[in-house]
Amino acid sequence: MENKLYDTVVVGSGPAGLTAAIYNIRANMKTVVIAGGQPGGQLMMTTTVDNWPGFARGTGGVKLMMEMQEQVKNLGVEIKNGMVEEIKSVNKMFETRLAGGERMTSKAIIVATGAKAKWLGIEREKEMIGRGVSGCATCDGMFFRDKIVAVVGGGDTACEEADFLTKFATKVYLIHRRDQLRASVVEQKRVLENKKIEILWNHEVAEILGEERLTGIRLINNLKGQEKIVAVDGLFIAVGHNPATEFVASLVKRDEDGHIVIGEDKNYKTMTSKAGVFAAGDCTTGNRDYKQAIAAAGDGCKAALDAEKWVKKIYG
Repeated sequence: MENKLYDTVVVGSGPAGLTAAIYNIRANMKTVVIAGGQPGGQLMMTTTVDNWPGFARGTGGVKLMMEMQEQVKNLGVEIKNGMVEEIKSVNKMFETRLAGGERMTSKAIIVATGAKAKWLGIEREKEMIGRGVSGCATCDGMFFRDKIVAVVGGGDTACEEADFLTKFATKVYLIHRRDQLRASVVEQKRVLENKKIEILWNHEVAEILGEERLTGIRLINNLKGQEKIVAVDGLFIAVGHNPATEFVASLVKRDEDGHIVIGEDKNYKTMTSKAGVFAAGDCTTGNRDYKQAIAAAGDGCKAALDAEKWVKKIYG
């Protein structure tokens, strides 16, 4: 199998990865994007995006990412579907191996793999995925038309999913372990004004009920210790994300939560602990506290500029 040589291999195809690819190809660098397990990133699961500049009435997450992908392709960037299994340093360059065995060599790497959804970690949760339990309302919401569903979480994602599900479900429970939401003011307002949504404050899911399919959940009030059974047909988990960085654990330095550490080299603010490997977006310590698509895109720009400067310095 041919081992192609690139200036930059970009791992990840969300806002950070695609922006990095745009900047590198415009700098006349041969660039390939490895799309990953969730091509387009988390915005592909977002219905309405009204905080991306340039859209007076907002836009759809899928539409925005499809436009970005089309822009990248039109500029001449190669996009490969697949997952990266390993990146290793070979003779001052980097060899990237995909799950199917394909290999490619590059002068620089930009890791922009974002984050993946967390699960509750309770018994039978994974077993019931596809049988009433889901991590994506945009993907599965249509299957719960005229049903009762619950969303677990209190941030932007949970509020977005609860609001979206009211298009299909007759009732949506929003289950939050605290007494106030962490979501933005805009998202909170949408949820609080939606008559189809009932918020269950200070509650946690203790048990998933049902055999072949989900029939309900057992909740615990974490202030009073009281338990109750709530009948639901669907349970959507939206309790945050973990950085998708396991595949570079032996290559670069990460923090205790798995975010790739960047910024230690003052000449290359997006460089990791491994010279020639850069990182951008939600998978990094730089965007750990922001988690916004527009911030990730900005990170992608910076990583591309750093990679360009690095390649010119090392290879001329």
